Amino acid sequence: QVQLVESGGGSVQAGGSLRLSCVASGRTFDTYTMGWFRQAPGQERELVARLTFSSDQTVYADSVVGRVTNSRDNTKTGMYAVVLEMNSQKPDDTTVYYCNTIHYGQANYWGQGTQVAVFS
Repeated sequence: QVQLVESGGGSVQAGGSLRLSCVASGRTFDTYTMGWFRQAPGQERELVARLTFSSDQTVYADSVVGRVTNSRDNTKTGMYAVVLEMNSQKPDDTTVYYCNTIHYGQANYWGQGTQVAVFS
């Protein structure tokens, strides 16, 4: 099993910045990707950004390109951890954000979710 602990989030005025962090623990040695999804009420969960560790490449949703960066958290030495830096926040970014890992063998894990609210 893998446990994902998220931190950060909260409220920010439109145009401002927020930072989300996620740290994985447990059976993490076979982690393939680590990233973030978000889900608004009544809508499907959608990808925000996802880092593939083997290639160090990150894919981003079109809606966040240029505003969001998902990168390794180098302060967490020896751990699978990422930081999502979100800039130029818009009210449409308001929703719950979930950390996600995918493992070799297709196992899939989720964090508990953290709320982001952007007000105009």
